[in-house]
Amino acid sequence: MKHSSLVKAAGVGALALTLAACSGGGTPAPEGTESAAPQGGGELIVWMDENRASALEGVVATFEEETGTTVEVIIKDFNTIRDDLTTQAPSGDGPDVVVGAHDWIGKLVQNGVIQQVELGDLASDFEEVAVSAMTYDGSVYGVPVSIENIALVRNTALAPEAPATWDDLVATGQAAVASGQAEHPLLVGIDPNNADPYHLYPLQASFGGPVFGINEDGSYNPDDLQLGNEGNVQFAQALAQWGAEGIINLNISQDIAKEQFASGTSPYTITGPWNLADFQEAGIEYAIDPIPSAGGQPATPFVGVQGFFISQYANNPIVASQFLTEYIAGEEAQTAIFESGQRAPALTAAFEAAQSNEDVAGFGAVGAEGVPMPNIPEMDALWTDWGTTEAQIIGGQAADPAAAWTAMAEKIQGTLGG
Repeated sequence: MKHSSLVKAAGVGALALTLAACSGGGTPAPEGTESAAPQGGGELIVWMDENRASALEGVVATFEEETGTTVEVIIKDFNTIRDDLTTQAPSGDGPDVVVGAHDWIGKLVQNGVIQQVELGDLASDFEEVAVSAMTYDGSVYGVPVSIENIALVRNTALAPEAPATWDDLVATGQAAVASGQAEHPLLVGIDPNNADPYHLYPLQASFGGPVFGINEDGSYNPDDLQLGNEGNVQFAQALAQWGAEGIINLNISQDIAKEQFASGTSPYTITGPWNLADFQEAGIEYAIDPIPSAGGQPATPFVGVQGFFISQYANNPIVASQFLTEYIAGEEAQTAIFESGQRAPALTAAFEAAQSNEDVAGFGAVGAEGVPMPNIPEMDALWTDWGTTEAQIIGGQAADPAAAWTAMAEKIQGTLGG
């Protein structure tokens, strides 16, 4: 972890103000009325990963200049933020604001370390899926900044046409290997011990294999585990076949999949926008397509939304809210984050502007058919057993894939029940 302070400005003391949500850096008072007192002041501590910190440097500097607030940005590994906030915030060593993923929300709320964010009329300025993802138990807990999902990325030199079906994909991939044009029919980066339920989920969903049932309001029902249903069992049997045929390979990690596709060794990879820069640098001509169905139903990926949360233990919560609703929610910030990471913006105006980018449009079209990653705390009980069982099935260690999957679902159900 390293510390950096972006354009320090003299703190003028926090002001106890009621914030009016708006999307820019301040709105003039109507003619004939007294101007509102300037907002901001004091110090704000923000945890961000390096990518977001670099992208928002100008926005942070503007916020400091316009409000007199001193902002200290602490750069952290994105994957450590959730746990660090949980352990450090209650002791007073945590931040005012953190960047994070929407599927952290349930656990963070359960642990009492983030507070609700009042979007008000701002909510309608964002893509619906983004606000939905940031909502837990009927309340919004974050300002969304980006939307991401996986899709099929196709090497157009090896596969000129998008596959209409999963069988078409497999046949084209195997033909490319047989002809010597490729080394792998498909690249899906997974862990040899824990597989990757996230990257494999679209295929699972295509068999009618959801994780949880859905409530009437569209939220996930933690009391309705669907992981062991008939469609999921059918997926397990297909997964065993793909492993035996080398379509899904336990020896292909995320890094290897990225490197191999960038080297032109496969017509297809299932990945997200975060790897496109490497493909572009390697000179790969690619297209972004929907993942074809393997089980007859749509291959819907999980949609992830990233955004900013306010710590329940923030020392400057009013100014933190101002920073999020007036600056992070603005088009300048949302566009800057998009340009640095190629993830579609959550703000509708920025999202629509970004559609001129073919990559954003391609991933956006696939994501529009996806489902938000469950943000309920119960998801934490699934990942380890889910991934381990997938790895055993792919590697041929499960003599009866259906029985192994059913036993996994029963174990998870027991954990949830306990």
